[in-house]
Amino acid sequence: MNSDLKRMELQYLQGVGPKRAELLARELDLHTFHDLLHYYPFRYIDRSTIHKVNEVNGEMPFIQLKGRFITFTTVGEGARKRLQALFTDGSGTIECVWFNRVKSIRESLKTGVEYLIFGKPAQFGHHYSIAHPEVDVYKPETAPQGLMGVYNLTDKLRNRQISSRILQKLVKNLLNTTAVQHIPDTLPASIVATRRLMPLNEALVNIHLPGSIRDLQRAQLRLKYEELFYLELNILRYIKGSNDKRVGFVFSRVGDYFHNFYNHVLEFPLTDAQKRVIREIRQDMGSGIQMNRLLQGDVGSGKTIVAFMVMLLAIDNGYQACIMAPTEILATQHYETISKMAGKIGLNVALLTGSTRKKERDSIHERLMSGELNIIVGTHALLEDPVQFRNLGLAVIDEQHRFGVAQRAKLWKKNTTPPHVLVMTATPIPRTLAMTVYGDLDVSVIDQLPPGRKPVTTLMRYAKDREKVYHFVGSEVRKGRQVYIVYPLIEENEKLDLLALEEGYEIVKETFPSYKVTYVHGKMKPAEKDHQMELFASGQSQILVATTVIEVGVNVPNASVMIIENAERFGLSQLHQLRGRVGRGADQSYCILMTKYELSRDTRHRLEVMTSTNDGFVVAEEDMKLRGPGDMEGTQQSGVAFNLKISNLAKDGQILQMARDDAEAVLRHDPSLSSPEGQMMDRHIHELFNKQLNWSEIS
Repeated sequence: MNSDLKRMELQYLQGVGPKRAELLARELDLHTFHDLLHYYPFRYIDRSTIHKVNEVNGEMPFIQLKGRFITFTTVGEGARKRLQALFTDGSGTIECVWFNRVKSIRESLKTGVEYLIFGKPAQFGHHYSIAHPEVDVYKPETAPQGLMGVYNLTDKLRNRQISSRILQKLVKNLLNTTAVQHIPDTLPASIVATRRLMPLNEALVNIHLPGSIRDLQRAQLRLKYEELFYLELNILRYIKGSNDKRVGFVFSRVGDYFHNFYNHVLEFPLTDAQKRVIREIRQDMGSGIQMNRLLQGDVGSGKTIVAFMVMLLAIDNGYQACIMAPTEILATQHYETISKMAGKIGLNVALLTGSTRKKERDSIHERLMSGELNIIVGTHALLEDPVQFRNLGLAVIDEQHRFGVAQRAKLWKKNTTPPHVLVMTATPIPRTLAMTVYGDLDVSVIDQLPPGRKPVTTLMRYAKDREKVYHFVGSEVRKGRQVYIVYPLIEENEKLDLLALEEGYEIVKETFPSYKVTYVHGKMKPAEKDHQMELFASGQSQILVATTVIEVGVNVPNASVMIIENAERFGLSQLHQLRGRVGRGADQSYCILMTKYELSRDTRHRLEVMTSTNDGFVVAEEDMKLRGPGDMEGTQQSGVAFNLKISNLAKDGQILQMARDDAEAVLRHDPSLSSPEGQMMDRHIHELFNKQLNWSEIS
């Protein structure tokens, strides 16, 4: 019956017709009865209370009043024309104003008639006004009561006189059709009973027309649970199927290279978290199933050393390893770190990037094919067809969200049996998001910093504090430390931002004439950019003025201060990444967020999160609450589109866990979904996910 609703065109619903159907399809992507039924309100308003005019105050989000209009006045001409009306209920008067459809609204309203008006009050001096109130002739038997849903609309719909109230009337007509009244439940009866969920029919009625707050909450729980249950069932079923087929190399030995490095070369003890992660990876690589593991760790937590030691396991078992990074700067940094360690135990390492010369490139290709090269570090250049390995056993991908799904999949095909895969990120991903976006990946977390690292002190400062900030910068530079000053470079303000960067560079040079100041941005030629960065990295320059080009891949342990200009224009994830550029040495480091004084509540909260914690996972959770999962860095590149209609991964973690547990239980008892209930779920999965995602390539 649910599939019948998908075939019933919206134009045939009472109150719609061809023209409205075309408009709803174009503006809201609503084509069928099913689409409208699952277009849920985004919030609810309480229409049960009728207030008095003299009770109105600025704290009320919405008010409902009963009374009469006493005057109407049309003001202005053409596009500036507006209708103003005075409304009274005997306790006082309030102004109503309309800026659109002035003529038709004036003709439809009369003085002396009792109306019910509803809207958002705004205060002007000592008076209140309501713009575009909803107006109904008051009839006790038809007056709106209780909770009413509010639907997301576009300006075009409003201009064509389709309001939230009109959409609600269409939904009422839909709920009265027999097709909707006989929708079968889409969840197994055992789950509905065990979880005490509202039946689907009742939930669909109460999500649009809730009888009470409790009914609404039960309807929301039912629909959120169902959405997340099928999302997880789809992911888990695919994972199980791919795990059964995903044969991997067996790395059974911990050999001489690993032991030699661990016992004689490693200069500091591993943290307990690093040891735990290496054990988890060793277990994967000895299982006979291709490893797909996500390694999360905050900036400076020691992911690279873990990756290198895992590469040694591959080499000890007769295989090659590669590490792919998104930028030449980061790839070069990895190469320098890894080749230094590898050289001490007699291993061969090469670097392959877009700027590697042809002669060197040809040599690298030969040495890879012969097996002479044990490890190759590179950028996207590793994905090119000529790059072939003798026996690639492990692929490590750093800052994985910067690579698209198709790009990453090319690495898997560099061997007849796909290599083990370790993907790393310093952008912490909230657990609820990792469970879903990276559903097929086992997740390891390095949640400890190496001993001796001091937490970065983060401070918020305003323009009036700049002199004090520069005085502090001077004192740090005199101690021999180095300083980053970062400016935003946002596409829509690119020219203005570059001007601000250049002006800032000149001011910093004037303020610190005794010190070398360099500057760098993404629009510079690569050679010039690399030269400026090298001056800073080598210590020849004390202050680097830059854009977020330094967000990933610059490692200068001597840098102790990060100043972020216009910090209010950056997202939490970006601020955290920038802060990670300091605090990499033993000295106390500081991150100073320079911002304007007037900030919105959300922006101030975002910056206060930064000053209150250094924990990347806390920052990531807050980021997801503020921005939503679809905007989180990485979800767009991962190939997952979050078309969730009602659930929210930032807020519904408990429901997600419950749904995942139940989906796992279903697959334990019925792996192929072949029972009658399983077949019903299988059909529903196909209805929901027509376009299958290749979860094995999402890493």
